[in-house]
Amino acid sequence: MNKKLEVFVLECTHGTHITKVEEVQSLWSGYGHIYRVLVSGGIHSSVILKHVAYPNANQHPKGWNTSESHNRKLKSYTVETHWYKQYAEHVQVRIPQCFGVKVLEEEVLLVLEDLNQAGFDLRKTDANLQDVHLCLQWLAGFHAQHLGVVPEGLWSIGTYWHLDTRPDEWTAMPKGPVKDQAKTMDSILNGARFQTLVHGDAKLANFCFSKTGSVAAVDFQYIGGGCGIKDVVYFIGSCFNELDCEKYADALLDYYFDALKIRLNANNNTIDFNALETEWRLLYAVAWTDFNRFLIGWSPGHWKLHQYSEKMTAQVMSNIKSGGYGS
Repeated sequence: MNKKLEVFVLECTHGTHITKVEEVQSLWSGYGHIYRVLVSGGIHSSVILKHVAYPNANQHPKGWNTSESHNRKLKSYTVETHWYKQYAEHVQVRIPQCFGVKVLEEEVLLVLEDLNQAGFDLRKTDANLQDVHLCLQWLAGFHAQHLGVVPEGLWSIGTYWHLDTRPDEWTAMPKGPVKDQAKTMDSILNGARFQTLVHGDAKLANFCFSKTGSVAAVDFQYIGGGCGIKDVVYFIGSCFNELDCEKYADALLDYYFDALKIRLNANNNTIDFNALETEWRLLYAVAWTDFNRFLIGWSPGHWKLHQYSEKMTAQVMSNIKSGGYGS
């Protein structure tokens, strides 16, 4: 870690010197690194440094080395820094605290709370139902708090697969009804009456678990406006194969909406919850198919393109054809 990064970490932690630096992971497509930095003499003995450094040449694992891809990533880091500076302090669900932000010409520095040190030291590649319930509670709390919030400085439409930000992937899709109806699905989702802030990348890998049964979320590059069911769909799809989606999805939706109602009531929100639940349940299959649309163009052999996904897609295509989502 170079001197510039060390100085910034010490400024944010009021430390005297850095004792150890560990690389946690590299950022997607070679856009930098995440480090765990141990600090002596300061108010935080361990912090996470997210160092975004714009590469000269993209190294995308799926081969999407385009200007569209590059510009989307640049905006995502701008959005994330704005989120931490303007929104994160007041969030009611658990996220890392932000101790410092610095935006340079071709770099972004974020000094964040080390969630491992805070007790959220478990990462899971396979989730049981208890784990899934914890994450759905987090999403319910997040969506409830931000219902009706205008995403100023964030993505106007959240999620990393949003159609307007993925023209290359749409072009790569084979001809067919999903490609033909991509804009229709996008309009249906964006036209939902009930809008909130969505995390935008709420996969299992972005949740940190504690041994005491609580959960925190990280990675807010694609936070923005949208109906909350998009996060729920993406999260369920990140946890289960096609058989388990078929087996558990309905009960998990019930669990999410029960949790959402509790959180809205706790916030004294007077929203028409029955109308919200009816709308978002109707949009469940649309949101699932919209994500399929992205996968078909981005990675047509992806494991998430399974029979349950095909079932959702067939349902949506039929409903659109029959005018089932209104005009």
